[in-house]
Amino acid sequence: MARITLEEAQLRLPKLISELQPGEEVQIYSENRAIARLIAEPPSSRKPRQPGSAAGTLVILTEDETRLEDFSDYMP
Repeated sequence: MARITLEEAQLRLPKLISELQPGEEVQIYSENRAIARLIAEPPSSRKPRQPGSAAGTLVILTEDETRLEDFSDYMP
């Protein structure tokens, strides 16, 4: 775990973030007191969604006009 001052963190925050490895932590100090922690998130284990991957899992029934009558009080 690295320790840096608040002033140093402000000067080089973008570089500090880009150099962090997943799970690595940097503590930021001000006046010899820890005030923040910067922790790199691990990469997502979830695969990105693909368009059309749920094709065939949703069934849309034909419209039923009689069911719409039940909601007539809520429609303008």
